[in-house]
Amino acid sequence: MFAQTTLQAFRDAGANVTSVTELLRQGIYLTTAVKCAKTAYGIKTATVSTCSEFLERELALFPRLRAALLMGDVAIKALNAIARRSGERRAIPAGSTYKLRGPEYVWRGIRVFPSYLQAGASFFIETSKRRMITQDIAAALALVA
Repeated sequence: MFAQTTLQAFRDAGANVTSVTELLRQGIYLTTAVKCAKTAYGIKTATVSTCSEFLERELALFPRLRAALLMGDVAIKALNAIARRSGERRAIPAGSTYKLRGPEYVWRGIRVFPSYLQAGASFFIETSKRRMITQDIAAALALVA
C-alpha cells in the first residue's frame, strides 16, 4: 500500500512516475523516519528519539539535500529529536500539522515541509488531507526542479 499511495501522491503533485525506482532516478529518495522495529501500533517518543540517530546518519549521506518532506507526526518528531540532540532548537514547532503547513522552515540549510502521512488506505478516503499532501509535495518538487 505504501508504494501505491506514495506514487499516487507524487503523480497528484505533477510527477510523471510509475515506480519508486523512477522517483529515485529523478533524485527523490524515500526513507522511513524510524529505523527501529515497531513493537506496538504506536511508536513511543523515546523510541523515536533513540532511533532518530540512524536517520541522522542516513541524512548525512546526502550533503546536497535541499528539501525534506516530513510525512506525518513521527517524521516531525524524529527531525526535532535530531535537532535537540545537537543542541539546536526544534526544526518544526509544536502544533497540529494543519497549522504547521505553509510557513517556511529551514533546518541546517534544508527546506523542510511538515505534512501528513501519505501511506495507507485513508489517503484515498480523506480528500482534504490528500489535497494538502499534494500541495506539500508540489512545493518541494518546485524547490528542487
